[in-house]
Amino acid sequence: MKSISLILKTLALALCFSQMTLAAGTEMVNINTADAATLDRVLVGIGPSKAQAIVAYRKANGAFKSVSALADVKGIGPSTLERNAGRITVGGKAPAKPAVPVKKTAAR
Repeated sequence: MKSISLILKTLALALCFSQMTLAAGTEMVNINTADAATLDRVLVGIGPSKAQAIVAYRKANGAFKSVSALADVKGIGPSTLERNAGRITVGGKAPAKPAVPVKKTAAR
C-alpha cells in the first residue's frame, strides 16, 4: 500500500513540474493590438464574448496603459489577470531599470 501511495505522489509531483515547464513556454499577446480571435485563443478564461469586449473597450477608450487596466473591462477580474499574468503585454519594451548612481570618493 505504501508503494502505491509513493507512486501516486511521484506522479502528482511530475505532473506539477510538467505544468510549470509548459507555462514557461506560453504565448504572449499584446492586448493593444490583438484581435478578438487571438485573445480568445491565447488567454485562459477568455472566450469569444470577453475577447470581443476587450477589443470594443480598447476602441472606445484607447490603448491599455498597463496590464492591470484590463480589469476595467466588464467581466474581467483579478483572478483572470492572475491566470494570464505571463501571457499579457501592452507592447513596447520593458521599462529600463534606472542606473544606480555611483558615489565618488575623495582622492587620497
